[in-house]
Amino acid sequence: MSDNKKYFPALNDIMTAEHTLGEILSATPLIHNRTLSERYGAEVMLKREDLQVVRSYKIRGAYNKIRSLSDEQTKSGIVCASAGNHAQGVAFSCNKLGIKGKIFMPVTTPKQKINQVKMFGGKFVEVVLAGDTFDQANAAAMQACELEGKTFIPPFNDEKIIEGQGTVGLEVLQQSRAAIDYIFVPIGGGGLASGVGSVIRQMSPQTKIIGVEPAGAAGMKLSFERGEVTTLDHIEKFVDGAAVQRVGDLTFDVCREVLDDIVVVPEGKVCTTILELYNFDAIVVEPAGALSISALDYYRDQIKGKNVVCVVSGSNNDIVRMEDIKERSLLYEGLKHYFVVSFPQRAGALQNFVTNVLGPNDDITYFEYKKKTNREKGPVLIGIELQNPDDFAGLTERMQANSIDYQYLNDNPTLFEFLIG
Repeated sequence: MSDNKKYFPALNDIMTAEHTLGEILSATPLIHNRTLSERYGAEVMLKREDLQVVRSYKIRGAYNKIRSLSDEQTKSGIVCASAGNHAQGVAFSCNKLGIKGKIFMPVTTPKQKINQVKMFGGKFVEVVLAGDTFDQANAAAMQACELEGKTFIPPFNDEKIIEGQGTVGLEVLQQSRAAIDYIFVPIGGGGLASGVGSVIRQMSPQTKIIGVEPAGAAGMKLSFERGEVTTLDHIEKFVDGAAVQRVGDLTFDVCREVLDDIVVVPEGKVCTTILELYNFDAIVVEPAGALSISALDYYRDQIKGKNVVCVVSGSNNDIVRMEDIKERSLLYEGLKHYFVVSFPQRAGALQNFVTNVLGPNDDITYFEYKKKTNREKGPVLIGIELQNPDDFAGLTERMQANSIDYQYLNDNPTLFEFLIG
C-alpha cells in the first residue's frame, strides 16, 4: 500500500483473518430475539459476541494481529495497555501461541478484571499495574516497548486488528437467512465498526450501517462533524468498553466511508437496556454490549418490518456495578429524583411530608439528615422513587402547596455529583 493511498479493509484480508481465527474460535451465534422483534415490529437478530471465549469480540483482532508477527517479534514478546476486553483477548492469544506478554492496566482496574487477564494468560502473561488512568497505563506500556524491544498490540487503530474484527461481519452474512436491512454496531475506538462496516458495505451494499456511541464519549460523531479526528477533552467512563478520548486515524477514515449514520445514546438508556435484557431474556451484557440495542428506539419508524442485526459486543460486567446500573436507569427513566429539603426542626415535620407530599405509590429510598443546633431548619438529602414518571409533576405541586423549601438535584450535575455521585 502506498503512503498516499488510504487504507480500506480488503475482503480477501478479512477472509484470511477468518481462516486464522479458525485455529482457536468457532462462530458466535446470530439469534432471533422475540422480545425486541415484537417491540419494534421488526425481525431483530442479535450477533452474540458476548458468548466468545473471552466474552467479547476483542479476541478476534488481538489474535489476528499477534498471529501476524514475525518470529523475531514473538521471541521478543509483546505489550498492550487495556483495562478490560482487549487485555483479555491479548492474554488468551499469548497463552495459545506461547508468547510472553506484558499487559499494563491502571491501578484502579477492578480486581475481577485483573484476575480474568491472569487466568486467560497463565504463565505467559505478566500484569503490570501502572497509573490511575488508561492514558497513564498506555504511556507506561509504550515506554516498556522502547526499553525492552517488545511489540505493541494496539486496541483498534491497526490494519490486522480491524481485519480481525471484520470477521464478525462475515459471520453475520453467512448466518443470516434473509437480506439484512439494518445493522447496528457499537463504536469505541472504531475497530469493530470499521471491520464490520467494510464487509457489509462490500458484500451487502443495500444494508444500512449504523454506528452507536455513548453520549459521554461520542468521539467518532464529533470527528465526523469536524472532518478530522478530534480528541475529547473529557469522557464519561461508565460505558468502559466504548469510552475512548480519541478514535483511531485508520478507523476514522474507514468509518467515514462505510457508516450511514452514528447514533449517540445516553448512559442511562444503556442501563435500562442492560436491565431489560437480563429481566426479559436472561442475557447478561456489559454497558458497551448494550449500545447497539439501545439505539433501536432512535430508528423505531425506519426498522419497522425490516430485518435488523444488533452486534452485542461483550458481557464482561462486574456484578458490583448492578446497583449503579439500576440507579442510572431510574434517573434516566424519570423514576428517581433527589432533593435537598429544608425541614423545620420540630416534631412531626417528616410525618407531615410523608402524609401530605408523597403520593400513594411514591417511596423514599434515600434519606440523610444532620440536625443543626440553634437553627430553625435542617437540611435533608432525600431520594424519592416513583412508579410512573408522570407522577413527578404532582409530587412537586404538593411540595409547593405545603410550602416545602427544597432544591431539586437531578438537573444540577455539579451538586448532584458532589452529594450523590
